[in-house]
Amino acid sequence: MTENASRTILLLNGPNLNLLGTREPEIYGRETLADVEALARTTAESHGFELVALQSNHEGVLLDAIHEARTYAAGIIINPGAFTHTSIALADAISGVELPVIEVHISNVHKREAFRHHSYVSPVASSIIIGAGVNGYRLAAEQLVHLLGK
Repeated sequence: MTENASRTILLLNGPNLNLLGTREPEIYGRETLADVEALARTTAESHGFELVALQSNHEGVLLDAIHEARTYAAGIIINPGAFTHTSIALADAISGVELPVIEVHISNVHKREAFRHHSYVSPVASSIIIGAGVNGYRLAAEQLVHLLGK
């Protein structure tokens, strides 16, 4: 396990992810945010980790959560939503806390509009999971547990 012996994973979901299940289901599917959180929680718990989940449409709330995570979390799973393509502040926060971070996106952003092809978060993420649907959250939890076991 890494230096941080915490058994807690922080799951962050950014703007508009509270609309999962109803927002563009042809792209994001019919699973809700509660379904996503339950999937990640079940996966984390199967490896002996607790999962704390937070969704916010406000960048500052996500920044504060990342900063606070260094006091209690072993790592972070984040779907930054649209902030992926706009927020240098999120990238700086992730770099600053020095925790392993898995970036996850439900859709394959590289098959979508050109502005979605760039991520400020990817260069500071430990791993990136894109286009696996909500199963990407399970994969992200598995990958984070794997990294924490190194």
